[in-house]
Amino acid sequence: MREQTVVIIGGGLGGLGAAVRLAARGRRVIVCESGATFGGKMNTFEHSGFRFDTGPSLITMPWVFEDLFSAAGSRLADHLELAPMHPISEYVYPDGMRFDYSSSLPEWLSTLERFGRSEADGFLRFMELGARLFAVSRETFLRYRPRDWWRAGEIAGLRRMPLRFGWGNYHRTVEAHFRSPHLRQLYDRYPTYVGSSPYQSPATLAVIPYIEYAFGGWYPQGGLYRIVESLVELARVLKVELRAGARVASIDRAGERVCGVTLEDGEKIRADVVVMNGDAGDAPGLLGEAGAKSLAPNDRSMSGLVFLFGVGRTMPELRHHTIFFSEDYRREFDELFVERKFPSDPTVYVNAPSRTDRSVVPGEGEALFVMANAPANDGDEWDEAQIAEARSRVMATLARGGMKAFENDVVVADVWTPRRIGAKYLMPGGAIYGAHSHGWRKAFLRPPNKDRRVRGLYYVGGGTHPGGGAPTVLISAQITSELIERYEKS
Repeated sequence: MREQTVVIIGGGLGGLGAAVRLAARGRRVIVCESGATFGGKMNTFEHSGFRFDTGPSLITMPWVFEDLFSAAGSRLADHLELAPMHPISEYVYPDGMRFDYSSSLPEWLSTLERFGRSEADGFLRFMELGARLFAVSRETFLRYRPRDWWRAGEIAGLRRMPLRFGWGNYHRTVEAHFRSPHLRQLYDRYPTYVGSSPYQSPATLAVIPYIEYAFGGWYPQGGLYRIVESLVELARVLKVELRAGARVASIDRAGERVCGVTLEDGEKIRADVVVMNGDAGDAPGLLGEAGAKSLAPNDRSMSGLVFLFGVGRTMPELRHHTIFFSEDYRREFDELFVERKFPSDPTVYVNAPSRTDRSVVPGEGEALFVMANAPANDGDEWDEAQIAEARSRVMATLARGGMKAFENDVVVADVWTPRRIGAKYLMPGGAIYGAHSHGWRKAFLRPPNKDRRVRGLYYVGGGTHPGGGAPTVLISAQITSELIERYEKS
């Protein structure tokens, strides 16, 4: 039996996950990554002893990661040490309200008592809704591409879909369960995990807060990039050929079937299967076809404006994760998605992994990841004046929330604008999650994992089914690998 060669375009998390699974099944795998490092948006920045994750800051659904390592004949625990986040986050509001969000039910119910008994009841009902949505998703959305749901026996899971609150608008579902404006704002935040607005997303996204609460948030000691480093180590053990600085110029085909790729330097790599780990809209262009479809601005998820600060003094008052909310959440999302401009009063996320993991700092100090949501526009220049104005708004939110001034103690600083993110990771406008999840079609009918026209061409990553987020991307890798096993016989 001839050994089958698979070329994966892009060494992001999805590409690495697919490479490991396919290599473990006996295929020859070559990963062509255009950049100097692997990991895609799950990457790292280091300077003067400070180490920052530039992408995700925690993971959920740890069994997805365990399953990947197991599929490769290894154990997650032999590569990574996952620490549970307790509390998951601190929430800070403009009116001075602040509290910890804990996945410990007794602790969280005790906090909810501050808002009245009805809020605790609403929370339990909201989690029950999320649990039912998760049970359905695990049988359908998180296992198969939509066209495969209709196979015998698998459609039955959809019959358990909760119709009340499950199909409507996400924000209205939150309103139906909570009276407190503070709790409504807290739970309205979760669609931002997939780059979307709570006011335009389907209520089925209530599965996201359930997953985080029920299964916790986890931090790999050494930072999130340790996941990428571990997958690279595992891939090399499995004899995956990892090629950095190898930009693919075209996907080659013979008739209606792929036969390999050509790199920018002219090198041709023969392949039986090609997997695209990137924007599916770029595939027609790589195939030499007219009409490559880049995401239109109104279809894009949010981008982000990120400041990385290495602070020379320790800040014990900080939690690992803190959210500083804006005063008018609806206005913030109108500015992001309707007016398509950086918010006048942004919600700000501060990730301080050094409060949990001192290996990311050179002794004293803190490594701060400070992020505000931003629109994914093509025309925004993000020049020095625009960055300075946005930074002043971010710092105003932090000061209003009571965060102690630290700018005079900054010894390392870097800024990632939507423009820089887009250029670095080849994402239109810097749209971190590809398409937004506004409406059920956008949320659940993402680009397919298998090309419908070109045989041997597949897709993986946050831009394809089932969507963005580290565990979901690895589920995408599993789905894509299983499709290749089904349709591509050696």
